[in-house]
Amino acid sequence: MRPFRFAVQGVDATSAKAWRDLARKVEDLGFSTLFVADHYLGPGPAGGGSLMPPQQLAPIAAMATAAAVTGTLRVGCRVFCIDYHVPAVLAKEAATIDLLSEGRLEFGIGAGWHAAEYQAMGLDFGDAPRRVSKLEEVVALVKAHWSGEQLDLRGEFVEVSGYSGLPVPVQRPHPPIMIGGSRKRVLSFAAREADIVSLANVPWVPINDAGLTPQQEAARRVGFVRDAAAGRFDQLDVESSPYFAAVTNERAATLERMGTAMRNADPAVLSDHPNVLVGTVEQIVERLQERRETIGVNYVTIQQDHVDSFAAVCARLAGT
Repeated sequence: MRPFRFAVQGVDATSAKAWRDLARKVEDLGFSTLFVADHYLGPGPAGGGSLMPPQQLAPIAAMATAAAVTGTLRVGCRVFCIDYHVPAVLAKEAATIDLLSEGRLEFGIGAGWHAAEYQAMGLDFGDAPRRVSKLEEVVALVKAHWSGEQLDLRGEFVEVSGYSGLPVPVQRPHPPIMIGGSRKRVLSFAAREADIVSLANVPWVPINDAGLTPQQEAARRVGFVRDAAAGRFDQLDVESSPYFAAVTNERAATLERMGTAMRNADPAVLSDHPNVLVGTVEQIVERLQERRETIGVNYVTIQQDHVDSFAAVCARLAGT
């Protein structure tokens, strides 16, 4: 089994000092990575319904700053949206961060999902097959750009030629690539082309449209990865995030409150949900070990509000 790694998703910093302090704290507490998000909406109706808090910081400058004030912390975006960036420019920006951080970039990329955000920013939200096809071409471009060889890619979405990509990243053959998603096609693609497969949240219902519990749905998604990865599955990190998390001695009461916050979701469903981690440090350690054994998740990303409380979990499991 792959060793445990832990990351923090940072979404909130209202000053340069706050962001620098967060990056240093994440490093000092033993977390592997500080992730940002590729979302742009402040408060307003466009963000309604996503359960996603407003994002204070744009990703590229935030990643560069976090890398500059730390020495070992890895930095990344969980995950860049293909339609929010010019692909050739994003490849160069990412390579620059890897160079300037001396090889600490983790490059997350996805096909996009937030239709309301697309609309708010004046972007066309294409159908899923088209977005995944674009993702495939963008990943090919990024790898080609990072190789340092002459570029000559001519596809439906990417047409880049006549130059070599610079700078060449420090990490060879390329920085770790994280691809996230929930459907068979994108997870199979991630299994073949990524180094880290990020599992999107599973539904918050007892039984989904496929007749599966949340745990069974998570296992099915990892099955897609296993089938497509063939002999390289054991080399992949499988990443997931607890949307709801709390280190507490009052597990039942906390799950009740979370259920209410989730528009009366069943606490019994939340109790075993793959995107929920609630309990004492010992209970959470046991749950994560069980999930790695049964589902394969070894890379866990928590939200920045839980940095201090989850430090003990990180200390127990990181690297084991």
